[in-house]
Amino acid sequence: MPKNIKVSDIMVKDVACATLPGSRDEVLEILKAKKVSGVPVLKDGKLVGIVSRSNLLQNPEEEQLALLMTRDPVSISADKDITDAARLILQHNIRRLPVVEDGKLQGLLTVADLVGALADLNLTDHVGQYSSNKSVPVWSECPLNVVARVMELANVKAVPVLSSELELVGIISDRDVISASIIEDSVEMSNMSNGADDDHWTWESMRDTMSIYYSVSRIKVPNVFAKDIMVTSLVKASYISGVSECALKMKRNRIDQVPIVNANQKFLGLLRDRDLLKSIVDL
Repeated sequence: MPKNIKVSDIMVKDVACATLPGSRDEVLEILKAKKVSGVPVLKDGKLVGIVSRSNLLQNPEEEQLALLMTRDPVSISADKDITDAARLILQHNIRRLPVVEDGKLQGLLTVADLVGALADLNLTDHVGQYSSNKSVPVWSECPLNVVARVMELANVKAVPVLSSELELVGIISDRDVISASIIEDSVEMSNMSNGADDDHWTWESMRDTMSIYYSVSRIKVPNVFAKDIMVTSLVKASYISGVSECALKMKRNRIDQVPIVNANQKFLGLLRDRDLLKSIVDL
């Protein structure tokens, strides 16, 4: 157990943040520019929430940051051990921990930071015991908006992409979906009658109606296929690969998951970065 590694040793201190009041467009710009999956939200210098890619994809028409963010996020102090951090992340099913002292944000600890630490610990346990074979694959010709919906319903951050021959040809993560998405503005109309006695016999031409026009701004997933945005340069591992070996692959390639394949390169499951945290946590 790496009991001598503290949160302060590996946390990110220069953290990109959003502030209240704020908008979705500002957050989307930060996520794309900084290539991060979520940012803390501050108000008057104190931590009040976290907003992530998942928040944006699940609420595509919401613009106000205060309504998008997750309030009162789980946090940790800088003097805690990384095993404490890993345990919190797994227990609460989150990907990042704000590091807070007296309500003030000191830094941010992510799953990627913990995986980077695991890469240096020479942990040789086989990753097969930590990986999941309950992946949700999609077809390479599947429309991207359907892929995004599948990921939302399955509550996963990434999906393997299979060809018509059932071969693994790529991976799509929520990062790829957000990077490809755009903000679409439109004007919609709603007709409201001034009368209160409408029924199915009422002639529309005899009623007084009022048309209300309002603008709608939403995150739009482009009309492309999975194959158009999937990552095809795949870094793979086997069931008997070591924890630190796989952690190093994720760290070097800046990826969140590694496909597990057999000797014939057949896809068996997906090893997610958070799965590796189980190697240092006794739940």
